Amino acid sequence: MNKTELCTLLTELGVHPSRRLGQNFLLDPNLLDALVKGAELRPGERVLEVGPGTGVLTSRLLAAGCEVTAVELDWRLAGYIERTYGHLAPHFRLIQGDACKQDYAALMGAEPYRCVANLPYSCSSPFLATMGSLANPPQDMHVLLQKEMADRLTAAAHSKDYGVLTVRLALRYDMTLVRTVPPAVFFPPPDVMSAFVRLRLRADRPSPAQWTAAARVATLAFSQRRKQARRLLSTAYPAAAVAKAFVSAGLAEGARAEDITPAQFLQLAAELSAAGSSNS
Repeated sequence: MNKTELCTLLTELGVHPSRRLGQNFLLDPNLLDALVKGAELRPGERVLEVGPGTGVLTSRLLAAGCEVTAVELDWRLAGYIERTYGHLAPHFRLIQGDACKQDYAALMGAEPYRCVANLPYSCSSPFLATMGSLANPPQDMHVLLQKEMADRLTAAAHSKDYGVLTVRLALRYDMTLVRTVPPAVFFPPPDVMSAFVRLRLRADRPSPAQWTAAARVATLAFSQRRKQARRLLSTAYPAAAVAKAFVSAGLAEGARAEDITPAQFLQLAAELSAAGSSNS
């Protein structure tokens, strides 16, 4: 729908786009089509959509033959989506609630699924962190989010954008910034640039236990990113074991968290887990 049609619908629903909720509705049909095309969806695949809004992306996912689970926080938009697509059950189901507070293990189960979404700015970071921590994470994610977040996801070690979320997701996903998206294609236009990011599950990803251990080490190392990671890790693991692990991973004694690659975090975690906690 165009801007006029969108504004008319929002007025009818009593919805005033909320900056707090990150409600920026995508207007450009070409970008919507590109998002779906880039996901290379196949009929029968299960797809998770977050923040369906007025359903412009939802309709394309359903047209591609996917089984869609949509999570919408705004009860007025949720009601509209249910009235519009609810009759397509069991190929469509709507969850009205906060996308950052859902039990996705129960919601999506153990079968493979994918995520395609125009993520609300307010929930992109916690939502992606949750997805990356699941025992059964999405096979891939094709998402629109703020450019600042995209830069964080795709950052390399030694850069200011590189952080714990980068590491946690990079251990499981190959992440690519596909294209930047200007504010003008949204209503209301956000104050920042957006980006289309693709995350594909890595074939060589660590086991869930290995990932959990590496995520714990990375979280501790980034807890005070200006401090030397070795000192921070020594608060939870024997100092001698930390020193030995740094040497094995080829890390300088004064390395900070931003100097440690995801692969090195995985190696550190393996050695430190074997050494045990300093409190044990």
